[in-house]
Amino acid sequence: MDQSARYADLSLKEEDLISGGNHVLVAYTMQPAAGYGYLEVAAHIAAESSTGTNVEVCTTDDFTKGVDAIVYYCNEAEGIIKIAYPMDLFDRNITDGRTMIVSFLTLCIGNNQGMGDCANLQMQDFYMPPRMLQLFDGPQKDISDMWRILGRPVEDGGYIAGTIIKPKLGLRPEPFAEAAYQFWLGGDFIKNDEPQGNQVFCPMKKVIPLVVDAMKRAQDETGQAKLFSANITADCHDEMIARGEYILEQFGPDADKCAFLVDGYVGGPGMVTTARRHFAGQYLHYHRAGHGAVTSPSSKRGYTAFVLGKMSRLQGASGIHVGTMGFGKMEGGADDRIIAYMIERDSADGPFFHQEWYGMKPTTPIISGGMNALRLPGFFENLGHGNVINTSGGGSYGHIDSPAAGATSLRQAYDCWKQGADPIEYAKEHKEFARAFESFPGDADRIFPGWREKLGVHK
Repeated sequence: MDQSARYADLSLKEEDLISGGNHVLVAYTMQPAAGYGYLEVAAHIAAESSTGTNVEVCTTDDFTKGVDAIVYYCNEAEGIIKIAYPMDLFDRNITDGRTMIVSFLTLCIGNNQGMGDCANLQMQDFYMPPRMLQLFDGPQKDISDMWRILGRPVEDGGYIAGTIIKPKLGLRPEPFAEAAYQFWLGGDFIKNDEPQGNQVFCPMKKVIPLVVDAMKRAQDETGQAKLFSANITADCHDEMIARGEYILEQFGPDADKCAFLVDGYVGGPGMVTTARRHFAGQYLHYHRAGHGAVTSPSSKRGYTAFVLGKMSRLQGASGIHVGTMGFGKMEGGADDRIIAYMIERDSADGPFFHQEWYGMKPTTPIISGGMNALRLPGFFENLGHGNVINTSGGGSYGHIDSPAAGATSLRQAYDCWKQGADPIEYAKEHKEFARAFESFPGDADRIFPGWREKLGVHK
């Protein structure tokens, strides 16, 4: 059934929809199944995402038609459609009147991904009007809270050198805590890797007290504050809360130095919101474990990593992993910096929509996945700043001297870029950074050809 007469109006202007402030706008790439018209399928998507049915029904009235989702842009040559969703379509909490990402995804992704007349459909961008922004939680904590704890300026406080305890699984409590201590002698921030939680060989109630002790010893030895991000992900909200409360009890006076990591993609928006609301005083660390199943650049359905990042800010993530923009081991390219810009700035351009955030706190870009000191200067140059958390596992524990030296080399890499120095010349005066060349010779050969002769390394 062609529903384009009701669910499409190509005379609508995007600027009018934005100035009206009553619609959420969504841009998709779309390919119809063979034998179906482009506008016909686009209208079916809008209908399925809002008030439509596959047959005319007697219960539809004029009010119902007033909250139809409407296709307002349809370009088959570009493979792009845009749909305007009235704000009243979206579910609201009975407890506090706020809205939720669950409802946004149910409508704007929902059943439309499985319709037989649509071969491929992927959300590329969305626009939230000011009133909808007010109805989302947004972050409670941001990177400025981390900088304050570290004794830095709360504006442009710079690079936070972090790591992931490696190997990601297999360490028992004592080796785990020792690995944390060794890194903290040179670095700032340690996170649980996404599978680490309460394994039988490393129970949380044994390892967390040891991590607390390692943090205290490292702080005493270095005279610097340290940060830890503890994984509280679980299927059950009660279990997640129990984990968080136990961790805070153990950290005690240092509880402000503890972030909570939630595997937000596999755990779902409900887990993110539970952590955001129950532990509003903690930095909420959104890990994207599993997201590549949907957001891989090779995917033609679902939504993109950019959309995931933008949604994380609405949900209240203090920080989210954004990949390495082609400088590490993860999929992606240099232009992925648009994800970082959208979540960290108050005004930013997406691939299809400009978004004003109206003072909503930023979400920190967290950079993880195959990074080391040699890759960082190019990464910072591409991004244009270093106000990020970087968690380098192999880049720290793979350093030829020690995890602390690895951490120091990461800090030095940021300082090198900040100064605008030539990395080879900088390495001649900074041992840890220089030793990173010997620690990661494959990267050194690729990024800095001829480094051995310039640094006097003959092996």
